[in-house]
Amino acid sequence: MALPVLVIGRSGQGKTYSLKEFKKNEVCIISVEKGRLPFKSDLTVARIPNSFGAAENVSASQINAAKYAWICNAIKAAPTKAVVIDDSQYLLVNELFDRASEKGYDKFTEMAAKFRNLIHFINDLDDENKIVYFLHHSEADTDGREKVKTIGKMLDEKLTVEGCFDIVLYCQDHTFFTQSNNQSSAKSPEGMFELEIENNLKMVDKTIREYYGMK
Repeated sequence: MALPVLVIGRSGQGKTYSLKEFKKNEVCIISVEKGRLPFKSDLTVARIPNSFGAAENVSASQINAAKYAWICNAIKAAPTKAVVIDDSQYLLVNELFDRASEKGYDKFTEMAAKFRNLIHFINDLDDENKIVYFLHHSEADTDGREKVKTIGKMLDEKLTVEGCFDIVLYCQDHTFFTQSNNQSSAKSPEGMFELEIENNLKMVDKTIREYYGMK
């Protein structure tokens, strides 16, 4: 199975910048919202199509489901063993805006299920050497700790997104924090990282592969 890894942090703290050391043939970047990187590089960014040629009778929910299907296909077909989804919270936020006119709470359940199913798709993917990094915005919880930013209680209270990942890194001031330290929901296996490391995702990728014996 493939390995999903979560990288959380506020905007501008260095999540996307952490890709800078990757070479073009080492990582595939799937962009949900923006198509440019915050540094000069030969890395290419694949944008999720905003339109799928949908007819007028196709709902916003169906269009957004097609976006998830596109991501799953892109992850599976990626020629590199490292894949990045940047920024993954916009999968939730954009669908929330697309379906703003819909009444009721069923839409929140559907949105939460799609996001959870994406994580499960990666966990079940038959490629033990592929790592998929979710770059995701964070927000403070009721105790002031930084956690995954979501769109409602379904993901926060029923699922707990961080629980779906073995590795959660918290990015602040261009530094990765690898354990919670009562400041965030960061976590990582014993002995994999120091408490604070450079926000260098290529180095993180190398360390994870060495720890688990991955190619």
